[in-house]
Amino acid sequence: MNGATLSPRRKIFGRLSIVVGNSVQIAGLVAAYLALAAARSAHPALAAVFAMIVGWVLLYFCCHAIAHWVVGRILGIRFVFYTVGGTGNPEGWPGGLRWLFQHLPFFGVQTEKTSMQKASPMARAIMWSAGVTSSAVVPTLGALWAWHSDVPWSKLFFLTALFWAVGTLASNWTSRTGDYSKARRALGNR
Repeated sequence: MNGATLSPRRKIFGRLSIVVGNSVQIAGLVAAYLALAAARSAHPALAAVFAMIVGWVLLYFCCHAIAHWVVGRILGIRFVFYTVGGTGNPEGWPGGLRWLFQHLPFFGVQTEKTSMQKASPMARAIMWSAGVTSSAVVPTLGALWAWHSDVPWSKLFFLTALFWAVGTLASNWTSRTGDYSKARRALGNR
């Protein structure tokens, strides 16, 4: 997602209508909840760990773009469609992860140009910040919930998720194409 045009660096695999994109992401979030709930009582321990990881991955993939959409709509920004494709922030990740993230199916959401132009700089900055903030906070809270639910290996997994969240925030803060950089530009800060 980037204002008026799709990032030329992002490999797009497909487009979805807003209704279909929201439905898929909501279904993914529900499935994440169910996987985390199943992890609480799954036996053997390996099944519980697997369910916890599946829940975390679903949260990670399904909370970012819909957070942009929800916050943007609240602030009066309209959207035209969702995209499914590699990361829009490839330079924010180191070598091997960069290649992987360019080929994973991340959701993006395309803003409607006129509504972005009419939105205040603060509204645009908040909308840009919503996605990556959600990508860091929501999966980490899922891992924390697993830990407090006594899922096997969840304390170590929570620490790993916390480390991943910091990396997600840092990559988006320092990269020219990261959402936080877009938010700073919207506010007139380079």
